[in-house]
Amino acid sequence: MTTHGDPATRAGAPAVATRAGAATGDDQPVHAAEGLPAALTGLRTAIDAARFPLALPSAAPARHAATSLIDQLDDYLLPRLARLDAPLLVVVGGSTGAGKSTLVNSLVKARVSASGVLRPTTRSPVLVCSPTDATWFRQGDLLPGLTRTTDPSEQPGTLHLVTAPALPPGLAFLDAPDIDSVVDANRALAGQLLAAADLWLFVTTAARYADAVPWELLRSARARGTAVAMVLDRVPPEAADEIAAHLSEMLAAQELGAAPLFVLPETWVDGQGLLPDRITAPLSDWFTRLAADAEARAAVVRQTLDGALAALHPVVEAMADAADEQLAAADALDERVQAAYRGAERTVDQGLKDGRLLRGEVLARWQEFVGTGEFFRGLEARIGRLRDRIVATVTGRPAPAAELRTAIESQLVTLLRGVAAEAAENAYTGWKAHPAGAALLAADLAHASAELPARAEQLVRDWQRAVLELVRVEGADRRFVARTAAYAVNATGLAVMIGVFASTAFIPTGLEVAAGTGTAVAGQTVLQAIFGDQAVRNLARAARVDLLERVGALLAEEAARFLTRTEAARPTGDAGAALRRAAAEVERARHRSDLFGTGEVPLPPTVRGDRP
Repeated sequence: MTTHGDPATRAGAPAVATRAGAATGDDQPVHAAEGLPAALTGLRTAIDAARFPLALPSAAPARHAATSLIDQLDDYLLPRLARLDAPLLVVVGGSTGAGKSTLVNSLVKARVSASGVLRPTTRSPVLVCSPTDATWFRQGDLLPGLTRTTDPSEQPGTLHLVTAPALPPGLAFLDAPDIDSVVDANRALAGQLLAAADLWLFVTTAARYADAVPWELLRSARARGTAVAMVLDRVPPEAADEIAAHLSEMLAAQELGAAPLFVLPETWVDGQGLLPDRITAPLSDWFTRLAADAEARAAVVRQTLDGALAALHPVVEAMADAADEQLAAADALDERVQAAYRGAERTVDQGLKDGRLLRGEVLARWQEFVGTGEFFRGLEARIGRLRDRIVATVTGRPAPAAELRTAIESQLVTLLRGVAAEAAENAYTGWKAHPAGAALLAADLAHASAELPARAEQLVRDWQRAVLELVRVEGADRRFVARTAAYAVNATGLAVMIGVFASTAFIPTGLEVAAGTGTAVAGQTVLQAIFGDQAVRNLARAARVDLLERVGALLAEEAARFLTRTEAARPTGDAGAALRRAAAEVERARHRSDLFGTGEVPLPPTVRGDRP
């Protein structure tokens, strides 16, 4: 066997890492237990509260990062901080068929993990430790989400615990599922287990050492500052030097040149499926010295722990950015809906100002109701002395009020249905153009609600009754009500409605209104004769405001069909700010802790010698 590299002499060797930053100001070092666990618990709470429901490009990576960070906090960081003296956990990972299980069995000199031709072989992870360390791993502080079992299991979420007397205390191996398994759950579990490692032992083969998946995980290890060792397995003896040199170059290019590299040649296995002792002896001896050296084990733990803590901040910052994007997207979607329905309200408002509602049937019914324009122009000239006669004339003639009221209702309902349909279409189109909005859409949102016509009709009828009530209240202390009774109230109310349709001040505008100027002005004259000029303006203004408020409420109900969807998906609170605060607190606690010293204590050097 050939080994490459001496971590005692190369920069970046697994050791106690120098802290990524120095304490600032008057910060004084504190023990890890005084700050880091509490800060990490706070970070976990913030991560758990963050939600990324809207379909944005950053959402899926953020959800994955949140799951991974919570797993790492629960599986490794918090339990490891609580027990820095716990046995060193070496997670053995690698590609399908790399020989991980065979290697673990050979290192502990017992067939503890199933190996074979069929893939995937390792269906549940196997943790092998010394009998003296079994209590620590059986308690479940490390990897608490996995159920401990002493028998092999194919059930998901289980961890098979095995003790091996040949394994020295202070060291444990965890045989993880294949990192490129065809089973999704196996790949996810492999990543989770590797994140819980004090030391990653990557096993690859001469045929597959350049595969993309292992290098992706190795780059992740580098980013976390995790201690890494490599095993190059099944190497043809005649190509060992060339392949090992190439792999070393690849490691150096990925800033992993300090990782110890062990090369295992092609060989046979014995009847128990174990590699010959002479093949595994250098690697076994290296781990034995590591297990016996408490200072070296502590160095590995501290490097990996500090690297994992340092790696939290950029990941959490990216999650915070994604949380901010969620809020911004929800606001943008809401604004598109609100803009569409604000436009609908403006259309109704403008329709009350420009006289369009006096066209057609309404104008014809109004003219029929009040009589000819010539008649009222004559009344207008003598308004001062004929006030009572005008009132008597208007209140005494059997006018077709019902037809006018129906025409007013029909015209308003038509307007409301039109603006509601247009608003729904605009809101739907606005959401469809937004990635988060498109995912929230349903087909029925493209149109006004099915209940809109009935609600619009009820709105207009309620408004008409409210106008009549306005007239009653205004005329309560006048002779008008007593002298004219209900018909006068109805007729005057209809005149007020026509005034609202014409303009706020009951001044006709537009071609159609101009054509009926005589009748409109005559209606205004009647109202002025009864109530006075200012009262007329107040009535028309109050009726118009009341109508617009009712329309606003109706359109708000329509807009709510969209807004309730964003409300259900909207992240609660300011998740981005909460994540940033929690990450900053972890950084402060990390820099103030005396856990990560500046001195470096290297791992035992790799064993050098001639390969078999």
